[in-house]
Amino acid sequence: MLNMELQREDLDRLYADTFMRVHEGAIIKGKIILIKQDSIIVNIGQKCEGCIPLTEFSQDELSAVYPGKEIDVYVTSKDTRDGFISLSKDKAAKIKTWENLENACQRGFPVDGKIIGKVKGGMTVNISGVQAFLPGSQIDLKVLNDTDHLIGQVFPFKIIKIDNKRSNVIVSRRLLLEDEREELKKRTILSLTEGSIVKGVVKNITDYGAFIDIGGVDGLLHISDMSWGRISHPGELFSIGDAIDVIVLKFDKGAERVTLGYKQKNADPWSLAEGKYPPGKKISGKVISIVDYGIFMELEEGLEGLVHISEIEWSEKIKKPSKYFSIGDVVEAIVLKVVSAEKKISLSIKQLKPNPWVLINQKYTVGQKIRGRVRNFTDFGAFISLDEGVDALLHISDITCNKPVKHPSEVLKKGQEVEAVIVSIDPEKERMALALKEITHDPWIEDIPHKYNSGGHVKGRIVRITDLGIFVELEEGVEGLIYSLEIEKSTEKKVSDLYKIGDELTAMVRKIDPSQKRIELSLET
Repeated sequence: MLNMELQREDLDRLYADTFMRVHEGAIIKGKIILIKQDSIIVNIGQKCEGCIPLTEFSQDELSAVYPGKEIDVYVTSKDTRDGFISLSKDKAAKIKTWENLENACQRGFPVDGKIIGKVKGGMTVNISGVQAFLPGSQIDLKVLNDTDHLIGQVFPFKIIKIDNKRSNVIVSRRLLLEDEREELKKRTILSLTEGSIVKGVVKNITDYGAFIDIGGVDGLLHISDMSWGRISHPGELFSIGDAIDVIVLKFDKGAERVTLGYKQKNADPWSLAEGKYPPGKKISGKVISIVDYGIFMELEEGLEGLVHISEIEWSEKIKKPSKYFSIGDVVEAIVLKVVSAEKKISLSIKQLKPNPWVLINQKYTVGQKIRGRVRNFTDFGAFISLDEGVDALLHISDITCNKPVKHPSEVLKKGQEVEAVIVSIDPEKERMALALKEITHDPWIEDIPHKYNSGGHVKGRIVRITDLGIFVELEEGVEGLIYSLEIEKSTEKKVSDLYKIGDELTAMVRKIDPSQKRIELSLET
């Protein structure tokens, strides 16, 4: 009888203790004992049970619920209904979350959250059911123009402001990234050495280079250190976000300034150029620049060669290379000379073909008659094109014997076929001289000495008056000279006072010199 009374007292005490713990607003641990159609029954202590509406559980949560599982519950009311007090899982979770958030805010601990959407001025983050505001300036280390790709991703955040009463939470991702970057920066600075190769990410691109993040430290990769070849802008090689390996060229630890190189990972191609490209080697390259004096070809990255305008074609004198080549053309050439110290490679296109002047020297001899066509004129003569693609010069003084020629176009026409005699050949200087007068009738040799005898009288018209004397045209292409000294000596007057151009007169032939094409006259009759 006494034992029964003691057991009843113990049960009453336990029951009382349980109800002392259970009060509205309390969060206590409970154990699931029954899953019903509309609620879940939870034991929260001896002889004390409560129910949670089934609507507080998602499908995923329901699949993980089973009798005997412990959960935190919130006492919404001590009033019993159907023998059960009213409990809430969601409220318990929310209060716990707020407590965790406040603790994290006070201690500076990071919390995980999922970015769920965009709002004015920033984004919304879900942290265990609590919605927090992430300002745009706190999303990343730099302002992002497009943040859509962040939605749905989970990141750690730092709570920078919390107001439980107003359910207001402001978080920052940037502060954690800055902390991470600072820690990374310290480790990077300790490990950096000049000459070492490090991994980096292209952070920014400018006209003069690119800034590379090599682990919390930004290094400058100047455009001149990007490629051994020529580039006009860093964007030709890199894009923001590219992961690349770079070499540390210079490191100023005090100023935390790092100079990086990319091309230096490979040897300077000029150091191997002389052995790789011996004279006479046939190469193929891309035209990368065209200038008035030739074309520049890229043999490989960092190696350029010049085809001088004189080395483009044997048969034609090129004046504008841009008429024959375009940027990007792939062209074959022969290496003439490499001077690595001056970073120069001389190339030739024309020497891929036989030198026509060698054939000319073998085929033609001085004094030989040849045929060709007038290609163009200059003030001093005409260029005659031969079948071999070689131009020979017909000097203006060698065009005709009959009369003086002021310009070759007075006698010849472009495209006209002519027969000439070879006067000289110089294969080394690539020159050939021709003459037309050598094969034409020369009246000074064959006619004039017989027609104009010394002592004979002739009639003519004055065509020129100079200090030397009066030039009298006897017939077309034939002139005689009366010296001024002879006239003035006999008359004691100036020649210009006595005669005018166009006057006709009679004179006596004194001397004929066919070699000089000259006839001396006298007024003595």
